[in-house]
Amino acid sequence: MSVWHAIAAAALFAAAPALLAGEIPPDARRSGYSFMGPDTRAMQDDDTSNPGMLFVLDGQSLWTKKSGSAEKACADCHGDARSSMKGVAARYPAFDNALSRPVTLDQRINLCRATHQQASPLPYESRDLLALSAFVAHQSRGVAITAGDDPQAKPFVAQGRDLFMQREGQLNLACTNCHDDNFDKHLAGAPITQGQPTGYPLYRLEWQTLGSLERRLRSCMSGVRAQAYDYGSPELVALELYLMSRARGLPMETPAVRP
Repeated sequence: MSVWHAIAAAALFAAAPALLAGEIPPDARRSGYSFMGPDTRAMQDDDTSNPGMLFVLDGQSLWTKKSGSAEKACADCHGDARSSMKGVAARYPAFDNALSRPVTLDQRINLCRATHQQASPLPYESRDLLALSAFVAHQSRGVAITAGDDPQAKPFVAQGRDLFMQREGQLNLACTNCHDDNFDKHLAGAPITQGQPTGYPLYRLEWQTLGSLERRLRSCMSGVRAQAYDYGSPELVALELYLMSRARGLPMETPAVRP
């Protein structure tokens, strides 16, 4: 978020301090797609125009590529991703019994690399990790989100909700101030959505590349002049889990396109 976005945010909330709508009822929750203009929607809808599909195609190649000292590919364990991965991304972040905590899809990919392929982890936001995540998530396009249903994940969902409601940074704003209280408005010309993470990793026109939900969260934190959590931190994982549970029932749409 630029300095002008920060100024606009401060002006918006200073001018409308009484607009506190609270949490959005489940039946009123909407994908960010519904807030987009016709050109952005058309780009997402057409797989030949959606730039995020280039990452999906890269991920498809990586799926069958043998890696690590075990010389194994994802497909060696999981077979045809069209069937084995259908619905998987819709339930992530998911609770990992061995670690006693939830892990994101990116983290699951790297755990599989370490355990089954005996390969080094892929760096956060690297093209290969984004490509694999996009390919796996794409198999769930149209599948309803179910993340957060596991009883073991409930404390982490609650932690994420607390973070969503917590004011932070020099602008003293919380996620809820934008995405619960003021959605359907505009901030510096851009639509304020409900923050439903239905299409990650997604192609953001501002970035001119695909990016993860964690990248978006860190960008928002920097925008309110707060210290952003590190990639993969427990706080970001909890926040991602809460956001996915908040979007429960909405269909996956990876790779989405946003401004």
